[in-house]
Amino acid sequence: MPIATISSRRLYQQVADQLLTLIDSGEFAVGTRLPTERELAVKLGVSRPTVREALIALEVHGRVRIRVGSGIYVLPKASVAALPTPVTQTIGTFAVLDARALIEGAIAEQAAVKATAADIAALDAILAAVDPTFGSIPNMLALDRQFHVTVAETLDNDAIMYVVGELFDQRMTPYFAQLASYFENRVTWRTAWDEHRAVRDAIAAGDGLGARNAMCNHLARSKQRFTLAFTPIAEQAHPLTAPERSLTPRQLVAGPSL
Repeated sequence: MPIATISSRRLYQQVADQLLTLIDSGEFAVGTRLPTERELAVKLGVSRPTVREALIALEVHGRVRIRVGSGIYVLPKASVAALPTPVTQTIGTFAVLDARALIEGAIAEQAAVKATAADIAALDAILAAVDPTFGSIPNMLALDRQFHVTVAETLDNDAIMYVVGELFDQRMTPYFAQLASYFENRVTWRTAWDEHRAVRDAIAAGDGLGARNAMCNHLARSKQRFTLAFTPIAEQAHPLTAPERSLTPRQLVAGPSL
């Protein structure tokens, strides 16, 4: 008997596949609205952020459409005929932000001990470069990445810089970009940059605990911004359609795709 490959599938991937199976089977008809994020989370027995990531994955692949102020609608299968990749293929957005807070918080704490005047000057140059490019998403993303990698560079460890860069680059996926499209604007970018400045100030002051807290706060608030942006969209109150009324908790159970 051949040995089968064992795959570790993330929870939001299982949720996305479960919803896709229900859509394809007709439980959620084309053109109808899905239950709210809260309802799906309860029925599936998972967190709302997990449901949110699953819905974003389905939207990226053209199986649902999120309409601000209205709800989440099922799209016809034909709209994804040309997609070259499966619906689920990447690390979840919120898992990335949690990992970054844990890792980069510790890095910032060490940076406060090891940073030189040249390191602080490098951070200041990045902060100063924001105003001329403010409002350009590609430029802001590049500066954002540069800031976080520059903090890591103060430790003079190539492995640490690599990890920070790789984690940041997880946001360059279609899933992260789709989620960001619902909340990123000049106000949120300005807020994020003020949080960067707090990290810089703590490092410059040699305040290790303050630097850790500032970095963790920045990434926690980033996660919160993603959460707050999507919740009003996914939670619009609406009457359940016929397929939704007939759906039982037994039918909505997170697990391997069918």
